[in-house]
This record gives sequence, structure tokens and C-alpha cells, in this order.
Amino acid sequence: MADPAASFVFYRYKPSMVAAIVFISLFGLSSLVHMGMLVRKRTWYFIPFVIGCLFETVGYVGRALSSPEYPNFTKNPYIIQSVLLLLGPTLCAASIYMVLGRLVRHLEADSYSLIKPKWLTKFFVLGDVISFFAQGGGGGLLTQAKTLDDVRRGENIIVAGLGIQILFFGFFIIVTLVFHRRISGKPTRNALTLTTPWRKLLIVLYVSSSLIMVRSIYRVTEYIMGSDGELQSKEIYLYLLDAVPMFIVVFSYNVFHPSRVVSRDTKDSRMSITSLDVLGESR
Repeated sequence: MADPAASFVFYRYKPSMVAAIVFISLFGLSSLVHMGMLVRKRTWYFIPFVIGCLFETVGYVGRALSSPEYPNFTKNPYIIQSVLLLLGPTLCAASIYMVLGRLVRHLEADSYSLIKPKWLTKFFVLGDVISFFAQGGGGGLLTQAKTLDDVRRGENIIVAGLGIQILFFGFFIIVTLVFHRRISGKPTRNALTLTTPWRKLLIVLYVSSSLIMVRSIYRVTEYIMGSDGELQSKEIYLYLLDAVPMFIVVFSYNVFHPSRVVSRDTKDSRMSITSLDVLGESR
């Protein structure tokens, strides 16, 4: 009797070694820069983002290891790329959520946020954690699948996890838009006096959130279509709709690191401004 999972194959193409090496290099360099900034600026809330960058790097190492195995692929390299590329963006999202919470407090604009700052980060990170474990569990089940039913079950769990991520990210974008509109319409004292480029940070938040949303929608569609669908049958989609968007995300925070706005230095800057105002009033 034929193995019911025989129709499930790791790849329906030969993974490109060149493409894998290009993105190993890009994500690897970006990760090194992020690690350097993490230590220098002590932006510990960015640790999940840095781990997400490393997941992306190692994920493409897995694809590079799979390339010379064609057509007799082994499981371990496939598992590495499948699980790490699936989960990397979720870790990046966790830090992005934290950035908005810190920005709201930095501008002393608590009343402008749809969710109070003390709950904002917790709310979105909770959704991120649920999404992370759902995708991780589904990915684990998929890589260990013995039957087609196991494959479908794993794909369904991954789709559910990605769906949770899309819902939370969609709401996050709405929260960011509402906050941006309110702070622009009626700026707080800090929004007017602080010299940090907080408006540029909001733009980076929009760009990164939108790109992760695009990537998540692609992944949902990919798993809904199944392993024999168009998206999983051609490697080009992975690079155009996952690798490129995620690299733009990580690179955008290389170019404009959140520490330029929310860090120990900016807190000191705010204190200095307050002190100067007090001195001015006393005179």
C-alpha cells in the first residue's frame, strides 16, 4: 500500500543557491548592525527583533543546504528554513509593537492612544505570542507529518496562527493611524518641544507593519492553496513576497533605528528641556 503522505514533497523545485546566499549575506549583515546597536544603545526591547533577523539569516542557510541535495532532499535543512522563516517576522513584530508603546509615552500622549500605553504593548505582544506558538506548532506538525491528514492539520494551524497575526497587525495599524491623526491635530507639549524625529519613526512603523502584513497574507494564501499550489510550486514567490519585504523591514530599522527617538538619551533630552523651562519660569 502506498504511503498516504507520498505526494507531500519538501520542495517542488531546486532551491536557488545564489538567491539563498544573497539573503544570508543581507540578513546576516543587518543582524550584525542590529546587535551592535542593541548593545551600544541598550535598547533591550529590540531583542526579539534581533532574534527575528537571526532567524531569517539561518532560515536561508537551511535553503542553501537544501539546494545541492536536489532531488533527494533531507528533512533537517527543510525544517530549519520552514520553521525559522515562518517565525522570524513574528519576533520582529513583537519589538515593533513595543516601539509604539514607548513612543506614546515619550510624547506624553497617553490619551491619544486607543489602548492605554500600559496595556498597549501587553495586548499586541500577547497576540504575537499566540500567533508565534500557533505557527510554531503547525510548522512542527507539518515537518513531522506522516499522513496527508497531518499535512493538512499542520497547514490549518499555521493558517490560524497567521490569521491571528494579520488581525492584530491590522488593528495595530489602525491604532497607529488614530494616534498619528490625534497627535498631529493637537500636539502635546513634548511633541512640540522635543527635537527627536518621532514623525519619521511613525513612517517607519507604517512601512514595516504594512510589509509584514503583505508577507503574512502571502503566507496564508500559500498554505491555503497547499503544497501543490502555485505559490509553493515556484520559488520566485517566496523571495518576492517574503524575503524582499522582510529585508526592507529589517533594513529600514538599520537606517532609522528607534533609539534615535526612544532610548535613554531621549529621556535625558526630555528632562533637560523640562529643566530649562523651569529655570526660565523662575526667572
